[in-house]
Amino acid sequence: MYRRILVALENSPADRTILTHVTELARLTGAELLLVHVADGWAARYFDQLQLRESEEITSDRAYLDRLRDDLAGRGFAVETRLAMGDPATELIRVTEEQGVDLVAMSTHGHRFLSDLWHGTTADRVRHLVKVPVLLLRAH
Repeated sequence: MYRRILVALENSPADRTILTHVTELARLTGAELLLVHVADGWAARYFDQLQLRESEEITSDRAYLDRLRDDLAGRGFAVETRLAMGDPATELIRVTEEQGVDLVAMSTHGHRFLSDLWHGTTADRVRHLVKVPVLLLRAH
């Protein structure tokens, strides 16, 4: 069914929701997990153009992905990580296309209307623009 699942992570407590669900799905299907976090602070957005050093945010995000990878690998999962930088929706769409995933899994926060405009529409853009199924779970 699924061979490679991209799991979009925020480096927040919302990640528990999606990881709990997706690890069970991966166990049932034997899928590999591709954990992706998009650093979107100022330094991350201009990292390549300005040839910046890693900010504390980027260093922290990389360490977070490494901890998750080590934990999941220790539980028998095949896991890769990617730390992307820039606009979250754009980067998730790009990684989905480049990495040959067949499912994107991400948590949502249940914003509506004006709140979506303020908080962004990452999940909305991803679900409309990728060519694979998208699993959206509301974060607890």
